[in-house]
Amino acid sequence: MNGIQDGVAVVTGGGSGIGRQSSLRFAEEGAKVVVADVDEDGGHETTEMIESNDGDATFVRADVTNSDDVAAMVQTALDEYGGLDFAHNNAGIADEGTRLAEYDEAEWDRMIDVNLKGVWRCLKAEIPEMIKRSGGAVVNTSSVAGVSANGSAHYAASKHGVIGLTRRATVDYADDGIRFNAVCPGVIDTPMVQQAGEDNSEELDRITAGIPAGRLGDPREIADTVVWLCSEDASYVMGQPIIVDGGLLAQ
Repeated sequence: MNGIQDGVAVVTGGGSGIGRQSSLRFAEEGAKVVVADVDEDGGHETTEMIESNDGDATFVRADVTNSDDVAAMVQTALDEYGGLDFAHNNAGIADEGTRLAEYDEAEWDRMIDVNLKGVWRCLKAEIPEMIKRSGGAVVNTSSVAGVSANGSAHYAASKHGVIGLTRRATVDYADDGIRFNAVCPGVIDTPMVQQAGEDNSEELDRITAGIPAGRLGDPREIADTVVWLCSEDASYVMGQPIIVDGGLLAQ
């Protein structure tokens, strides 16, 4: 893909699933990658995978609910590679949930703090460094729940919010040469979904049967979209929620 080689990317949630595949794809295209996650074992495993294929990666432990961690993540990109060109703000959580009025406040706050405010913390740290480079590209992970009523109330609210942040950032920073988009995965074969399947295999089978593609998505399919959105091939794509769901929302 045009424009990725020799750039510097940070990926949150890079220790598994979509974030791992995104890290690998950036590296395959020639970017230097800062892999960030609270899962140190997973994060180190991702960097080792990149390095075994002659890529260049650094792991940093970062909790997106902690502003100091996020600042340190970006500083790692500056210290190790001299700047920041791309970001995939992907770290997030989910749960099975319940009806809206049945959450307690702590459950609601935790979901919003990780999935929405976590993206805001990352943007706040990343944008000034991209301005110094006269541009960059950011992809924030939302969900099909960000453009529909799928998912639990607090999850859907957090993912709708990610799209709102993405659009507002586009308007605020287009003159600085920074592009922002959101990727909206459907049901993807990640450790999070695999765990849900172990807890309720019949429900996962029912959901899978309802996907026109007839299968779960592959995390690499989301990663391909993310890296394309950061490339010069997508230079006129700005402020968009890009749905990658096997046709789930086409019904």
